[in-house]
Amino acid sequence: MANAPVQRMSQLLAKTLRDDPADAEVLSHKLLVRAGYVRRTAAGIWSWLPLGRKVLANVERIVREEMDAIGAQEVLLPALLPREPYEATGRWEEYGAELFRLNDRKGGDYLLGPTHEEIFTLLVKDQASSYKDLPVILYQIQTKFRDEARPRAGILRGREFLMKDSYSFDLTDEGLAESYALHRQAYRKVFERLGLDYRICFATAGAMGGSKSEEFLAPSSAGEDIFADCPNCEFAANTEAITYELKPVDGSAVPAAEEIDTPDTPTIETLAASLGVPASATLKNLLVKVDGEIVAVGVPGDREVDLGKVEAHFAPAEVELVTAEDFTGRPDLVRGYVGPQGLAKVTYLADPRVAPGTAWITGANKENVHAKNVVAGRDFEVDAYVDVVVVREGDPCPNCGTGLKLDRAIEIGHIFQLGRKYADALKLDVLGHTGKPVRVTMGSYGIGVSRAVAALAEQTADDKGLCWPAEVAPADVHVVAAGKALQTELALEVSEQLAAAGVRVLVDDRAGVSPGVKFTDSELIGVPTILVAGRRAAEGVVELKNRRTGEREELPVAEAITRLTTT
Repeated sequence: MANAPVQRMSQLLAKTLRDDPADAEVLSHKLLVRAGYVRRTAAGIWSWLPLGRKVLANVERIVREEMDAIGAQEVLLPALLPREPYEATGRWEEYGAELFRLNDRKGGDYLLGPTHEEIFTLLVKDQASSYKDLPVILYQIQTKFRDEARPRAGILRGREFLMKDSYSFDLTDEGLAESYALHRQAYRKVFERLGLDYRICFATAGAMGGSKSEEFLAPSSAGEDIFADCPNCEFAANTEAITYELKPVDGSAVPAAEEIDTPDTPTIETLAASLGVPASATLKNLLVKVDGEIVAVGVPGDREVDLGKVEAHFAPAEVELVTAEDFTGRPDLVRGYVGPQGLAKVTYLADPRVAPGTAWITGANKENVHAKNVVAGRDFEVDAYVDVVVVREGDPCPNCGTGLKLDRAIEIGHIFQLGRKYADALKLDVLGHTGKPVRVTMGSYGIGVSRAVAALAEQTADDKGLCWPAEVAPADVHVVAAGKALQTELALEVSEQLAAAGVRVLVDDRAGVSPGVKFTDSELIGVPTILVAGRRAAEGVVELKNRRTGEREELPVAEAITRLTTT
């Protein structure tokens, strides 16, 4: 084992704090700042201090080792990128306000890279000309940029973050499937080595595009994603990706639609109360504008519309809710009493729960009037069926029908089968076996390296502080000198012996700092093993403490060193 230099806290650029930062919302934000791992530079922009940089580097190392193990080749591409490739794929506009755009002194348009599909595609186009050059997997670990509207949660959602992004290039769809499977297995190994609890979930592709997409989610109350987990089968999915089969019913026995007076019932709640029916018997019609054109979205009255799903359906078009002014000049749209029957010049989307043959109570497009026995497919047509409701606990599993469980999670990885979207836009071809051009197919695969640090902090911390898994911790052993000269001398001696055996050591040799503060800091910093040179130092006895379990044991120095260098 190589000799590892001892880190002395008397020389370390890391001040611990007793109190949480005033702006901290989640546990990882509080503890990473308090323990001296990171410091805020600006909103969504963070500086990594020595201890934090070591943890980040350990995560990078694990990611790099597992990527190399599947034959991926590491490169490093620029973060400052030209506009033209992103314009060719449409993402210059699709990314919207989240894209950092800038101009050089000559007025040229550039961006700070959020992902690098276009640039990797052009790199392979430049370097690969024949089927003999493929397949190939390329990756980088690099800083990415997104102009978040509301940076929050410390390093969990910043405007600048470290990411591993890799890209596979294959001749066939079968080859893409193999590259995708390689990444999927590599990601499992990465997250298992990191010590993260995670789920693999079906996901939407979003602005990335492609046919298949899965997320690796770390369950945590600090997460912004909500995923559904079936307790009966292996189904797991981001709620944004859950879809249900359209199941028409026989509505032939439903009487003809009939208008009913319903004064002062502009909401589902007032309507259901007035008629004495459950909200689920009513049809809610939400109006939105898609690039300025009004679209109606129909869902059962007891469900909420997931605007994110509506936006995903119409992407890259801009979606916004209608305002009172949008009803001006539209006599066919009566606020609070909109129904799908008779709507003119309005595209009508509906959730699959509004299946053909289902009957509803809905607006009659007249003030204070609703209609009952309004049947989908008979009294109104649906232009497109889209899963647009907010998924809730207990909704049936699409696979087996068991009630789903919902949980919050942090997205730590995402893999995509992109297909030929980027190859088509940038004309990535190679000569195939027959000598004719073959269009290349691609995959894209990301791991949030800096986000993984925050996810680990969220999942492993306790009421005393951080508690790192051994492979990512900034040190193997945190040696604490309780205060007196003899104790400090022993602490430094033990630290040097451990370091000589290849053990990574952080030693608290700070003068003028009380033993209580040192013990508190050792638990806050979260190194897996704490060695204390304390009251029995004169006898050559030290205390070993397991940071996670709290178990303590007093041992002679030689025995303690032997144990720490042989495990």
